[in-house]
Amino acid sequence: MDLSLVDLSPVPEGGTAADAYANTVETAKRAEELGYSRFWVAEHHGMAGTLAGTTPEVLLGRLAGATNSIRLGTGAVLLNHYSPFKVAEAFGSLDGLAPGRIDAGLGRANGSPAADSALGTERHVEDPDGDHREKIEAVVSHLYDEYPETHAYADLEIPRSGAETPAPWALGSSPSSAAIAGELGLPYCFAAFIRPQFAAHAVAEYREQFEASESAGGLDEPHVMVALNAVCAETDEEAARRRAVAEASYKRMRRGEVGTRPSVEESIEELGGVPDPTPETLGGDEWPRAISGSPEMLSGLLDQLAERVGADEMMIQQVVAEHDHALESHELLAEAVGLDGR
Repeated sequence: MDLSLVDLSPVPEGGTAADAYANTVETAKRAEELGYSRFWVAEHHGMAGTLAGTTPEVLLGRLAGATNSIRLGTGAVLLNHYSPFKVAEAFGSLDGLAPGRIDAGLGRANGSPAADSALGTERHVEDPDGDHREKIEAVVSHLYDEYPETHAYADLEIPRSGAETPAPWALGSSPSSAAIAGELGLPYCFAAFIRPQFAAHAVAEYREQFEASESAGGLDEPHVMVALNAVCAETDEEAARRRAVAEASYKRMRRGEVGTRPSVEESIEELGGVPDPTPETLGGDEWPRAISGSPEMLSGLLDQLAERVGADEMMIQQVVAEHDHALESHELLAEAVGLDGR
């Protein structure tokens, strides 16, 4: 299967943003060597103690110089905070640094009231879905010079390499975002690590609403990628132990403890023990928030979930305590699914 990674630039225990970015660069280089298709970086605000990934367009510039072939992108740039023209300019500039390798992953999310206020973001939009759709369309129109001659923006140009134009993706975790992606004829990435219970519904909605796009950035037929939290280790038991960090982090977030990440030991204590290994076969419509397993087990689970919704690609996100654990997981999984690494 086509397999990709999204990296959150986690700050290591006792470390700084510089350490987080160095780890992200190392992960991207290793992902390219292993044969992963894409490497995306995320955008989070007001979480400097745990996540340093606040400005993916800046970090991608560094990754462009550290890699040669892997596709680079945003998972996602949060359009509700920015002008579509500025976002398009950022992606055009990135294309100049990594010609033909840029994915323009477009999403939306609100952070804390303080962070949104500092970003100048209006939290209460009358028609949030309509506003988001218009912003995605505007980014694509800027990237592909598709404004009509009579439009006020017709003469605005975006810097780019002259190679393949950045590929727009619509990202989300709800049926409404899926419908927008389908109506615009764009590839869709569903974030199953956020709302796994909506995975099947969202992908079905995307396919139902899909319309072939006349835009140069659109598609003739649907294309789905599902992103999920997954941890691979030598044994199912060790993988479940490392997955405890993701499980405990989610429980903390639900309690309002944003911006904290426990160690493996703290996670196990907070959960009351090591989580059960993910079962070899997931029942019915079951979509766990995070899965784990040995290479063979996890490869089989990814196949199950991809087949369940007809996903064309899968993307791995991780919340683990140690950078070495993340690298090991990527390496074991790449070998298990047969990626064509160097």
